[in-house]
Amino acid sequence: MMTLTIARSAGDRRFDGIGAVNGGGATSVLLKDYPEPQRSQILDLVFTPKFGASVSTMLVEIPGDGNATQGSMPSHMHTRDDLNGERGYTWWILAEAASRNPGLALDGTAWSAPGWLGDGEFWSDDTVEYYLEWLRILQGRYGLRLSAIGCRNEKGVSLEFAKALRRGLDEAGFGDVLLHGFDHWPEDKFDFVHELERDAEARDAIDVIGAHVMYGKPDAHTPARVRELADEWGKPIWNTEDHVYLTGFDCLIGIVECFNDNFLLSGATKTVLWYDIAGVYPIEPYAVDPAMLVAHEPWSGHYRVREALWGYAHYGQFTGLGWTYLSGACRELPGGGSVVTLASEEGDVSAIIETSGAVESQKLRLSLGDGFEAPRLHVWRSTAEEQFVEQPPLTGDFEIELLPNAVYSITTTTGQQKGSFDQIPAPAAFPLPYRDDFGSYEDPAARGYLPRYTADIAGAFELVRGDDGRVRVQQAVPIPTISWAPDWRPYTIIGDADWRDVTVETRVLPGEGDTGGVMARVHHVGTGYGFEPKGYAFEITAAGEWTLLNVNGKLDKTELVGDTEQQAIIRAQSDTTPGGEHVLASGTAPTRDGYELALACEGSRIRGYVDGTLVAEVDDDTHARGMAGLIAGQTETRVSRPAFEYIEVR
Repeated sequence: MMTLTIARSAGDRRFDGIGAVNGGGATSVLLKDYPEPQRSQILDLVFTPKFGASVSTMLVEIPGDGNATQGSMPSHMHTRDDLNGERGYTWWILAEAASRNPGLALDGTAWSAPGWLGDGEFWSDDTVEYYLEWLRILQGRYGLRLSAIGCRNEKGVSLEFAKALRRGLDEAGFGDVLLHGFDHWPEDKFDFVHELERDAEARDAIDVIGAHVMYGKPDAHTPARVRELADEWGKPIWNTEDHVYLTGFDCLIGIVECFNDNFLLSGATKTVLWYDIAGVYPIEPYAVDPAMLVAHEPWSGHYRVREALWGYAHYGQFTGLGWTYLSGACRELPGGGSVVTLASEEGDVSAIIETSGAVESQKLRLSLGDGFEAPRLHVWRSTAEEQFVEQPPLTGDFEIELLPNAVYSITTTTGQQKGSFDQIPAPAAFPLPYRDDFGSYEDPAARGYLPRYTADIAGAFELVRGDDGRVRVQQAVPIPTISWAPDWRPYTIIGDADWRDVTVETRVLPGEGDTGGVMARVHHVGTGYGFEPKGYAFEITAAGEWTLLNVNGKLDKTELVGDTEQQAIIRAQSDTTPGGEHVLASGTAPTRDGYELALACEGSRIRGYVDGTLVAEVDDDTHARGMAGLIAGQTETRVSRPAFEYIEVR
């Protein structure tokens, strides 16, 4: 039997929280459209203390107009002279999360960013001011303040930028906002720490040593020398994005193992996993795993809680920000698994245990010392058969038999619950026929300028009110973004991946030099690293030049170098079909101010109509089924900004 002595020591470190990323792609774009009470139920299950996941920290993507895995979110500054603090849903979800848990630690950083920053150079003074404007909106309009901010997600190192951002934060009144960097995941992710040895100003600027993917491979852990330097400088180590790409209960126990390992093997006092709420369409990458909840159907209200959520709960419901790791009671278990123990200043204590890799039961005795007292210890357990279930309390000698492949939270605290809601609506197909007349939106700002059920994969398809007072959808990004993923061009999707024989119609108003159109049978939107779709597109220019396209995008594997877990997943999701845009037909229609476009798919017969006239009819069986969408053109220096008056699928 192993005895775990629970006592404070000089080496104990502050617990900075566990949580999940919202963003890094438009991860919750469909959540904005969920009806009540289901929308609030989903948020309660993630953020309400002692109910569901009960995360203690949250990291969001600062929306930047470009694709960041699943999709894009509209920036608060499409251009240098543009500033809008109501676009998108990130403000809303931050406010909803904080209202449920006012003590939630908020964090953020950019993936993609508008192309005007630094004339295309992210590490610039423009970006410093861009960040500061976002923080000002967050505080001034929504009453929210970040506790930390990153330099940029997974895109290199710039010590000069870190210095400039630190100065900007201090001068703008955000001196208490911690700066972490550089949040990268390759094997050289910690190399910048050694540069800090030679650059005192940069060392003072970066408050937290941040990196990604410390879990899994031995060479992913924080090197010993980096941990020594962090201790010497008094800087915490945070894992600002890790991944547990597993299914079912394996994901639950993997999450707890990840949290434990990040502290035990890397010294990370905060771990954030990607990602929280899968409010995306099923064809988008990572549409189920590794999220806590699946929320694919706002039209029906149906959602599903994954076992993963209860992995977070084993930490979230038993600990709090500002607790301390009791280093002497954090260790690997002799029979397989690990235990991490944390304590509050008030004397509460929780031990979080996972027994992955164990082949038989093992006995554990907990010995309370150094001022910790309790007549009983409460026990919650998860196994493959049942998750997050309270067990009989421990009394007397506090001995417990730990089953293999299980998770335990043993605690002096009370009040935990396995939150749930009755009568979750049944799943239902996307309604067909469907029409959204964008002119029916009376207050675009109230919706974050985003139309119902659309999911932008790149660019920003926003509700705008024209000079005539009519609300339309317009692609609002004017120049190519500093994209996190390899760039293509803007498009947004809507509907059902099982649609076969449908007609997609819109009225498009392209400005001079613009191209805009409709999409059908979209069944692939990239792998998370690149977002060229698979499907058909029918588009037209302001001059009436129309093109019917077979778009058959694929990942360029030459862009992947190395053999990380993330790259292996991307490779596995890639296919070998010929990629690129293939012109099926083209021609010219009479020039007008706007064009009625219709793309009709019936079996292998693909037809294009302009203003009700059949202009193209081809036989092509590349794409058999898929979703609808809107698309805009893009060149190396300019992005089209066409407007659309409606979308109809029948």
